[in-house]
Amino acid sequence: MTQTFPPDNPEAPTQGATAPDIQSPGARASVQPGPGAVPAALKRRVPKYADLAPLMQFKKPEFSRAAKLRRASTIWDLRAMAKRRTPQAPFDYTDGAAEAEITLRRAREAFLDIEFRPGILRDVSSVDLGTEILGKAARLPFGIAPTGFTRMMQSEGEYAGSRAAAAAGIPYTLSTMGTASIEDVAAAAPDGRNWFQLYLWTDRDRSLELIERAARAGNDTLMVTVDTAVAGARLRDVRNGMTIPPALTLKTVLDASYRPAWWFNFLTHEPLTFASLSRYTGTVADLINSMFDPTLTFEDLDWLRETWKGKLVVKGIQTVEDARKVVDHGADGVVLSNHGGRQLDRAPIPFHLLPDVTAALKADHSDAAVILDTGIMSGADIIAALALGADFTLIGRAYLYGLMAGGRAGVDRAIEILATDMRRTMALLGVSRISELTPDHVRLLSK
Repeated sequence: MTQTFPPDNPEAPTQGATAPDIQSPGARASVQPGPGAVPAALKRRVPKYADLAPLMQFKKPEFSRAAKLRRASTIWDLRAMAKRRTPQAPFDYTDGAAEAEITLRRAREAFLDIEFRPGILRDVSSVDLGTEILGKAARLPFGIAPTGFTRMMQSEGEYAGSRAAAAAGIPYTLSTMGTASIEDVAAAAPDGRNWFQLYLWTDRDRSLELIERAARAGNDTLMVTVDTAVAGARLRDVRNGMTIPPALTLKTVLDASYRPAWWFNFLTHEPLTFASLSRYTGTVADLINSMFDPTLTFEDLDWLRETWKGKLVVKGIQTVEDARKVVDHGADGVVLSNHGGRQLDRAPIPFHLLPDVTAALKADHSDAAVILDTGIMSGADIIAALALGADFTLIGRAYLYGLMAGGRAGVDRAIEILATDMRRTMALLGVSRISELTPDHVRLLSK
């Protein structure tokens, strides 16, 4: 018989109304799983197609260079791509350092031996990576460092680097030993901010000619490198028989069979030309030793200051005392650098030197810019350097790995990876602007 409830007493069972499908608390408890019972959600069953369909999303394989670049999540990923695409000699020229490569290894380890100290409960919904360097704005707190023989790494060379930098709103530095002329780079990136890196030659007239060309081409900053009295012992280059241009020996021909695209591009484009001379044939060490001046002194820096009317930066500073001296002699900034570990092995590590140099220059009431390079392989490295006092940073190998991995698109990807790293790191540190970074955000674990 069906039980009903009268309208005036919903709790009393009566005939005519169907009992609701609601059980009393005691009744509910009686049907709950007992101790040790398997919950219904964990009981095995035969899956239904409707359950599987949303999971069966097979993507079409992508093998294009663009797809591979998109899948690169770190600079190390780009390095692996670069190694596969580039012959050993030019790859090792980029990847290697002097002698036992102790300096390069220590420089990278320095960025690993830190501890970030994040702040919480800060509004980091919008992170701004913009900063100012040497009187002008930059959308990111790093620029592209000067690198030699860049078109040897990949045929787009300096043109890819300068255009990518212009698109990203950051400075690009052309090396005296670059494989494109000052004028051509300026024409390739007319809206970019171009700097020129100078090696002072024993022939001062040739140096003066380069300075004048850089000024006419619109370069606003001259970066003079001072850590190259002689060439460092870059043993990978010696073992590879590295020459300019690369020689077609039996070894290089065999190597080319695994990297046909690189050789096709190299052989079908304009032969390498230099910012500082039209043609050169010989080993890298011979070229360097023919250009570098071992007699360079602070008097030459004074001459440069009088000659160059734009911003003057000295690259290769490795002591606090030298940082002070070059500023006293008129430099607008210093680049703490050991040449990427490519000159003196066991040289000071710029990241370790950074706090002392920053403190010394600020104590002297100097507004000189402190720029850092060497060892940077992630955006977190850049944020750590900025927190410890750097005004700006430069990337060399990091962008060259992108160049070798995919030309201009690879450089764009390298810049994008670093920018993404920096935004994430800053947000997790609880800061939304570069100016909010302080030494309190980083602790050196060893030195």
